[in-house]
Amino acid sequence: MPSFLDFEKPIAELQGRIDELRDTAAEGSVDLAADIARLQAKSDKLLKDTFARLTPWQKTQVARHPERPHFKDYVAALFDEFVPLAGDRAFGDDQAIIGGFATFRGRKIMVLGHEKGDDTASRLRHNFGMGKPEGYRKAIRLVELADRFGLPIVTLVDTSGAFPGIQAEERGQAEAIARSTEACLNAGVPIVSAIVGEGGSGGAVALAAGNRVLMFEHAIYSVISPEGCASILWRTADKAPEAAEAMRITAQDLKSFGVIDDIVPEPLGGAHRDRAAAIESLADALSSALRNLAPLTPSELRKDRQAKFLKMGRL
Repeated sequence: MPSFLDFEKPIAELQGRIDELRDTAAEGSVDLAADIARLQAKSDKLLKDTFARLTPWQKTQVARHPERPHFKDYVAALFDEFVPLAGDRAFGDDQAIIGGFATFRGRKIMVLGHEKGDDTASRLRHNFGMGKPEGYRKAIRLVELADRFGLPIVTLVDTSGAFPGIQAEERGQAEAIARSTEACLNAGVPIVSAIVGEGGSGGAVALAAGNRVLMFEHAIYSVISPEGCASILWRTADKAPEAAEAMRITAQDLKSFGVIDDIVPEPLGGAHRDRAAAIESLADALSSALRNLAPLTPSELRKDRQAKFLKMGRL
C-alpha cells in the first residue's frame, strides 16, 4: 500500500478502518464483507473526488512522491537489451543521469534520463537526480552518438534541478546544461521527452528539448521550485503553495501554453498507486510520438524542434 500524503489523510483514515475490518474478518468470527465493500466504495469515491480537484501544490507533492516509478523502473519494464554507457570522457561518470542503447517495442533507440534513487543509499549515489556537469556532458555524448547512428532518442525527466554545489559551478555547470540543450536541438533524429515527475529548471530542459514533450498528468515542470520562488518573492518557503498556484506548473496549464504536447494519464491516485499501469500508459504515448516522427528527415526534425521552442511565449 502506498504511503499517504498530507492532503490524503481522510482517505488514509478510511483505508485504516477497512484494514481493521479485514483483519477482524480474517479471524473468521464475523462476516464483514458488506461493511468492507461499503467503506471501500466510499474510499474510492473520496480518492476520485480528491484527485479531480488537486491544487498545483498538491500536484507538486504527488510529483515528488518517493514511490513513483523511477528511471530504472522504466528501463526494466519498457526497454529490452539496455546497454548503459558511462562517463563524459572528460571528468567522470555522473549517476544522476543514466543512459544507453536499448530496444523499445522492436525499435533500436537511445534512452537517457534522471535517476533519483528509492532509498537512502541509492538517493545519495544518484545525488537525488541532480545532475552535475559530467552528467550533462554524458548526455551530450549519448545524443551525438544516437545522431551518428540514426537512433531515435527517448528522455525521461525527473529532477528538482541541476546540482547547485560549488564543485559543479567550478566544472562549468551552466555551460554543460546549455550545450546539452543545444545538442538536443541540433540532433537529426526524433527526440521524445517525457516529464515523469519533477521537471525543474535548466536541469530538466537540458534533456527535454525534444520534438515532442509528454508530461504525466500529475507531474510538474517549472523554471524554479515553488519553494525557491517563494523564498525569492516572499522571503519564506512557507508561501510555496501560493507560488505553485502563480507559476502555472501543472501539465494542464503547460499544455494550454504549448510548452508540452500531450498529457499522459495516470492511474487514479497517481503513478505510485499502480506503477505498472502508469508505465504502460507512458509506453503507449512514447510509441505513438515516435511513430508520428519517423517519416521526418533530419532537416525536418531540426526545423520542427526549433520552431516548437521558438514559438513558446508568443501570444
